[in-house]
Amino acid sequence: MEHPAIRTDGLTRTYRKPRKRRWPWSKPRSAADEPQDFVALNGVSLEVRPGELFGLLGPNGAGKTTLIKILTTLLGPTSGTARVDGLDVVADAAAVRPRINMVSGGESSGYGILNVRENLWLFARIYGVPTAVAEARIDKMLGVVGLADKATSRISHLSTGQRQKMNFCRGFITDPKILFLDEPTLGLDVTSARAIRGFVKEWIKEKPDRTLLLTTHYMAEADELCDRLAIIDRGKVLACDTPANLKRQVQKYPLYELTLAPSANGWAEVGRLPGVHQSTVTSTPTTVELKLSLFEEPVIGAVVQSLVTAGGRILAMKKVEPTLEDVFIELVGHGLAEDDPGAKG
Repeated sequence: MEHPAIRTDGLTRTYRKPRKRRWPWSKPRSAADEPQDFVALNGVSLEVRPGELFGLLGPNGAGKTTLIKILTTLLGPTSGTARVDGLDVVADAAAVRPRINMVSGGESSGYGILNVRENLWLFARIYGVPTAVAEARIDKMLGVVGLADKATSRISHLSTGQRQKMNFCRGFITDPKILFLDEPTLGLDVTSARAIRGFVKEWIKEKPDRTLLLTTHYMAEADELCDRLAIIDRGKVLACDTPANLKRQVQKYPLYELTLAPSANGWAEVGRLPGVHQSTVTSTPTTVELKLSLFEEPVIGAVVQSLVTAGGRILAMKKVEPTLEDVFIELVGHGLAEDDPGAKG
């Protein structure tokens, strides 16, 4: 039986805050005066399948980066277990590392005295990639991110966005079996971010055993890329499913928006039709905007028939789908835009 690409069971990580030195003549401190330990992960159990593009969504301080650091052997768990490609990240850390790679958005990696190509070649050689193979992959990746013209530029001369593009390249030139992307498009312009998303989708399709774990603050990015995703907050997994299933969970009733001609008749009676849960109308000099929530989706047919029979003219109609942001707000209580920018995840 094939093992999961990533699996965690009851994973916890607690950061112990330093205690101030207490002198013999000091007054006894109460429990309330003691600094409280910070629980970054609180019993996280996840399973990522081989070949899956799995996403982690959560506000700053939710535990996303801590989880990735544990999975990439950079940090040990306080309790629980984590396995990557079937290997324990603590006991088998040396065997895990050649199978993985990681890209973190906004990190300052590389050596400033080396140029872009030299830095990427160095990282490839550290992983044991032959020079000829490394050079071919470097050329390809620099073309993907639009950095070919900066191949001979020193890292110290690059902009923040250009450094992020180089970091992205570094994650792929070792051809890892399991790749961790932590905010890979952070700080990139729209065109570059779109090119990177397109490449990620193609990369995961090329080999069925490749697995990618992505954290992002961009809801549209998670919706576009992820096969499944987990929403995490305060160290706990609140939900885990496909984007489509998560969105269905927050929409109790099908929603529709209809735009009618201003002279339309019959819209006032729509709210009384069987199967219509709620209706609201907004009139303007040029249109009538009708919003409906229905107990069942097929009821929209009766609504349209009623409007047409009454002489109404429908200019446009669309079904309103919930977004991942709706799911996020429902579970977490606020949107990502309301995060504390100083917090770490």
